[in-house]
Parts: sequence; structure tokens; C-alpha cells
Amino acid sequence: MKKILSLILFSVLSVGPVQASDCAAPLKHLKRKLNSQETVNLCAEFGNKAVLIVNTASYCGFTPQFEGLEALYSEYKDKGLVVLGFPSHDFNQEDEDEAKTAELCELTYGVKFPMFEPLHVRGDDADPLFRQLAKATGTAPKWNFYKYLIDSDGKNITSYTSYTKPQDQKFIDDINSALPK
Repeated sequence: MKKILSLILFSVLSVGPVQASDCAAPLKHLKRKLNSQETVNLCAEFGNKAVLIVNTASYCGFTPQFEGLEALYSEYKDKGLVVLGFPSHDFNQEDEDEAKTAELCELTYGVKFPMFEPLHVRGDDADPLFRQLAKATGTAPKWNFYKYLIDSDGKNITSYTSYTKPQDQKFIDDINSALPK
């Protein structure tokens, strides 16, 4: 009986949350949710998924991409994709008030994918998350709605310009390749 209980306990513990050592470096961070005090361990929450990280802005010509990103999230979340939005004022197109940013995302664009605290995404002040993404891909965000796709194994990280629309077929093909097998 002890042997069976030990085996069950081992099985339960071994399929638990993803360990930090198993995650892609950019996911080894705690980030605060937008307009909240709640923090999220990115590795524990998303380490076994394909992760699309996007630097967003409320007042940008690319802001309507929120609709396409939400559509992607809605269609692929049960297949193992998560979209993570990080507002940034680095290009002078984000509101200083997080409540207004949250309101725009939720009410105007119906965003349900996780949105996080505003961050610097480039330059000397870049948040470590975006520094790691830039290092892994060789490119920092050049504008708002720059996208980084991390495959579910955490081994491949690909960047996409702001001009890459969420519905672009090549982009969708890459997402399908990044999903858990």
C-alpha cells in the first residue's frame, strides 16, 4: 500500500507546474497584471504553452490589432496558445493611467487574453523580459505591436514586426508549429 501511495504521489508531483529550469528564459519572471496588484509567475502559468508576447499601445495605428490578437487567443487557447500583452509608452502612444488602458482593451476591443503592467521594451531601460526577447531574436521592438512567439518547448523564439497582422497566414502557420504536440 505504501508503494502504491508513493507511486501516486510521485505521479502527481511530476505532472505539476512547469519548473523554472524547464522554461524559456523570458518566462522566468513575475509580472503584475494590468490595473491590479496580482502578480503572475509566467513560467508556472504559461511554461508549457506556445506564448505570443506583444508590446501594445492604446493610441497607435496598430491598436486595432487587439481584435485580431483576441481572435487568435480565442481560437487557439484550448490548443495551447496564450497571448500576453504588455503596454508600453516607449513610443509615446500609451495612456499613463492603467485603468484607462484596461478599459480600452476590455471594452473597446474585448480583450480577454492576459494584459500586464506597462513596461519599457527597448533601450537601456528595457525590462529584462524584453531584453531577453531581443537577445534571443536579435531584434528589439521597433514600434508598438511587435510580436514574439515562443514555442511550447521554449526552444524557439521568433520575432514579427508590427506590420505582421494576427490573421496573416504565415504567422498562423508559425503559431500552429509552436503549439504543444
